[in-house]
This record gives sequence, structure tokens and C-alpha cells, in this order.
Amino acid sequence: MNIIRFREPAGQICYGERIDDQTARLINGDILENFQVTDQTAIIGKLLAPLLPPTILCIGLNYRAHAEETGAKLPEHPVLFIKASNTLNAHHDPIVIPRVATDEVDYESELAVIIGKAAKNVSQQEALDYVLGYTCANDVSARRWQKNGGGKQWCRGKSFDTFCPLGPYIVTKDKIPSPNNLRISTMLNDERMQDSHTSDMIFDIPTLISFLSQGTTLLPGTVILTGTPSGVGFTRTPPVFLKAGDQVTIEIEKIGKLTNPVVEEK
Repeated sequence: MNIIRFREPAGQICYGERIDDQTARLINGDILENFQVTDQTAIIGKLLAPLLPPTILCIGLNYRAHAEETGAKLPEHPVLFIKASNTLNAHHDPIVIPRVATDEVDYESELAVIIGKAAKNVSQQEALDYVLGYTCANDVSARRWQKNGGGKQWCRGKSFDTFCPLGPYIVTKDKIPSPNNLRISTMLNDERMQDSHTSDMIFDIPTLISFLSQGTTLLPGTVILTGTPSGVGFTRTPPVFLKAGDQVTIEIEKIGKLTNPVVEEK
């Protein structure tokens, strides 16, 4: 099932099962608890981010080829940082380059995991039982702020407004039984910049969920960004950073395409 969150033409925000780009079957109930897909259809006025997560947990350096291109050693444990809720962004909405971070904003295609029920101290073997589904994400990053401007903490450079596009919809886990067997890529305008496979992850999805849940409750709706593959802009010669007028598309096999234009802050 493809679950979307959208605003219908009269302004009401709804959840629905996507039929096509224009229509959806309305969902009754909470998608993180009990819900039912109805026979009632609605027009999709505007797609929104597919949910409002309580937390956005992010993993760095989780693809072997990406670690190699940055010159970093492979981590012994997952590298965790957090993106703030103000970063949430939707399919087709603009990524805004802030005035304090021009000439340094980078794209990062990522598979996002949506936790469907509270998870604490779960094992790797049971980890996928706690997943609602998956979506595409772009972990937009201001590189100088990430490295130098945030007290050597990544959160500042990762948490400017609009820096976490998600979507276009949540694909439920029954449609993706093997999340570490998906092609993942990024198109910047007409050029393919990242082209990889989730099998290149250093820590697979069950390992990440289990690791993050130890001593910590992953609340329903928690989003886990699972790392980006090689091909990011700052590792290129010369570097490639986002600029006004660009368009970025994240594509993940069996999920779809997440597209965002790029603009400058007014």
C-alpha cells in the first residue's frame, strides 16, 4: 500500500491510499495505530510530507563506498545524529538555501524507515516487525556548518529549514520485504550523481533499528534516515553544490521519486 498525506481542495488534511496522482482512497483512523482504508475517494490538492515524525534519527557514514570517497574509516558502530523537526519538507516543495549557507549545500539520497509501533530493546531478528514502511529522503546538508560551524556537531549543518524532504508516500513493509536490496540514486537536473544499492550499507536496517532502540524508545512515527551512498557533491572535483534553479530527484526502487526544486532564501 502507498500511504499519502495530502490536503484536499477544500483545505482538509487527510491520509489516504494513493490511487493515482490525482485521487486517493481516504483512510479512517491513525496510520500508526488502527486504520482502515475506506471506499470514499478524495482529490489530492497537494501532497504533504507523508507524516509528522516525533523524531528524525539519522545515520552517517553507512555506505562503504561513501566512507571511502570521504577518506573516513569504516565505523565500528552506527554514527548517529538528529535533524530538527523544522527541516521537514514535502515532494515538489522547494529546498531553500539559507543566506548563511550559500555555496555549500549538498544533496544526500537516503532510504527512510518509518517506525510503526513503540520499539525498545528489540533484537535484530524482530526489528522489522516494528516497521510501518519506507519512503525516500534527502538529507540536505550545509557542509561548512556541518564540519566547522556547529561546534563539531553535525546537527546544525543538517537542520536548516526545508533540509529534510520526505516522500512522496510511505510504501508499507509488505511491499518491500528486503529493504537492503534496493537501487538508490540521485538526479541533479539531468545528471545522475548517485547510483548505488542499499546492499552497500555497513549496518543493515535490522541492525540500525536494534541499535537505536537499546535503552531508548523509538516512538511510533519515528523516521530513521539510513545513510547516503557515494557520489555526494562535496567529494567531487570540483565540488558540486546546490544552487537556485536546480532540481533534485531521489529515486529508490519499489518506492518512487522524491523531487524538489532549489531556491535561495529571500
